[in-house]
Amino acid sequence: MAEVSVGRTTQRSAALFERACRTLIDGVSSPSRGPLNYHPHPLYMESGRGGRLRDVDGNDYVDLMLAFGALVHGHAHPRLVEALNRATERGALTATASEIEIVVAERIASMHPCAERVRFANTGTEACMAALRLVRGYTGRDKIIKFEGHYHGWSDAYSLRSNMPGGDAVDSLGIPAGALADTIVLPWNDVDAVERALDANKGDVAAIVTEPVMANMGVIPPRPGYLQALRELADAAGALFYVDETVTGFRLGRGGACRRFGIEADVVTFGKALGAGFPVAALAGRAEVMEALEHGRVLQYGTQNANPALLAVVDESLRMLDDAAYARLEQLAGRIVSGLREALDGEAIVQSVGPMFQIYFTDAPEITSYRDFGAHVDRDRFNRFVHALFEHGVYTSPSPALHSVLCTAHTDEDVDRVIAAAAASV
Repeated sequence: MAEVSVGRTTQRSAALFERACRTLIDGVSSPSRGPLNYHPHPLYMESGRGGRLRDVDGNDYVDLMLAFGALVHGHAHPRLVEALNRATERGALTATASEIEIVVAERIASMHPCAERVRFANTGTEACMAALRLVRGYTGRDKIIKFEGHYHGWSDAYSLRSNMPGGDAVDSLGIPAGALADTIVLPWNDVDAVERALDANKGDVAAIVTEPVMANMGVIPPRPGYLQALRELADAAGALFYVDETVTGFRLGRGGACRRFGIEADVVTFGKALGAGFPVAALAGRAEVMEALEHGRVLQYGTQNANPALLAVVDESLRMLDDAAYARLEQLAGRIVSGLREALDGEAIVQSVGPMFQIYFTDAPEITSYRDFGAHVDRDRFNRFVHALFEHGVYTSPSPALHSVLCTAHTDEDVDRVIAAAAASV
């Protein structure tokens, strides 16, 4: 463990964790925030500003977690704070039609090449659930192909993590076998496996469902041509191609991963960066497919859908995501990735796509799949490394299955601090 910074204490975080365990399961409200990853207790945060966080003990951190990628502009950006304040003065929620939902839907359609029609939801999980029902309702088919280690929220049908020899790996207790009966799970970055599965299930597959960048095993890019091959295979099988951009949407450029990799999706889902820190998500896609939602034929409800106060923030955030903002993110990403590789001095590799990156302590030259991750990544060492980063004022998730991100509020000074912290911690 790296040397503890002089004067640093986490006593108040420890006391809050002890108190929280009396009323909250694991002392937190989501397992990834608790003792599954943090030892001996989570760090309790008091406030955030720009690309930095401050904990309840007064320690400051460069924030590379950014609410698991939701904070594309960092914490408490003045323009977003002002937009929210103005909007809430008119009321927090009407649950009626509103002009702002038209404005934001038009803006999404103008930015993303696959968003001819838009329907709002509240979280990425909700949007992915709705997209699953949509692809089945539109095609009249039940089966889906998804990939090992890909995360599309925590609903039942997506919760088959892998199909490796020795049995299926289900994400959770409480999921009946019938909920997974129509889920075909395959290794990612393997075109032949998809082709074989489609041949074995002719006429039954509603959609191929994929993250464009595997973002819940760190950062695993698609092999060259892989996403295009999935598009072609879906077309040949009469299936839809559903690209889940919950993580990558509005993070990897104005057109997300679809534009970055030059692919056309029938259905896309957005979350995280779309909401800029607030619970706003969306599903979108080709007009013909999305129109299956008309009049509730494929049913998706939501009292909180298209919350006008939150959409005012989303509108302002999307305005701020111009070409200059993305160019700056790419420039910072180039600096931090090259600096980390030098600082780690061969002890680990760094994989990245744009401002998303992950450090892997591994003996492999690259990680290309869930199976690679399981076989070659030293998860305990990564966890220890991140806890050492905390001591040097850098905050990210201690789970090697997650990843770090940059935001428009990060500075060159922040990047320098991260690189120095990595060199001291490794």
